[in-house]
Amino acid sequence: MTTILVTGGTGTLGTPTVTLLRAAGHDVRVLSRSARPGPAFVVGDLTTGEGLREAFDGAETVLHLATRGPRADVEMGRHVVAAARDAGVGHVVFQSIVGVDQIPLGYYTAKVEVEDLLAASGLPHTILRATQFHEFVDNLFIAQRFSPVLLTPALEVQPIAVPDVAARLVEIVAAGPSGRVVDVGGPERITGREAARAWLRATGSRRGVAQVRLPGRTFAAYAAGHHMVPGEPSGTGTYGQHLVERYGRSR
Repeated sequence: MTTILVTGGTGTLGTPTVTLLRAAGHDVRVLSRSARPGPAFVVGDLTTGEGLREAFDGAETVLHLATRGPRADVEMGRHVVAAARDAGVGHVVFQSIVGVDQIPLGYYTAKVEVEDLLAASGLPHTILRATQFHEFVDNLFIAQRFSPVLLTPALEVQPIAVPDVAARLVEIVAAGPSGRVVDVGGPERITGREAARAWLRATGSRRGVAQVRLPGRTFAAYAAGHHMVPGEPSGTGTYGQHLVERYGRSR
């Protein structure tokens, strides 16, 4: 049994990861900014560093899954590294995103900076990059719920199921510090148009779909496929399966 501290443990990825870690017999603590009932939670603020010394004390492994935006992510990364070093943590696992070093988005640049902080820290660590989650694709369309036409980027995507990433994180904990490990991606590549039409069918919406191309380096990097994983996919859950689970309708 390993004592594990998880940041972002109540989020989209953190929740199933915590469940799987506990099922594997680990003692799991979840970091929270405010006090919560029960021994499973410890209090600490990643943005200020307050309370982290006590929260990290006794943790053998730390899974850093919390994210709050570019500026906050870098600051949180610094505090995680400092607290893990002070506590003598034996393994820090950081969840990142495929293509962060190729796609010039502020959010991605912050992920690279945290990766670099961890790699330069001297701490035993593992960095896992995954493609965007199925929920990310959903949110692109949900944000357009009042639009008469559903806009979608004219490119392919390779979304991955959150449970697949959670399962990989549990494997990483068992394997121990491994540095930068092989990226993981969903089992299929689908076009933005295919994803949009599948989402419309699943949600029972009747709208047209329009593909868009944008100028600039960011869209060009996506169009070049830097957000996808070459070779054999590692995930198992498809976007269609995700839609059935979430909305109760098939693709």
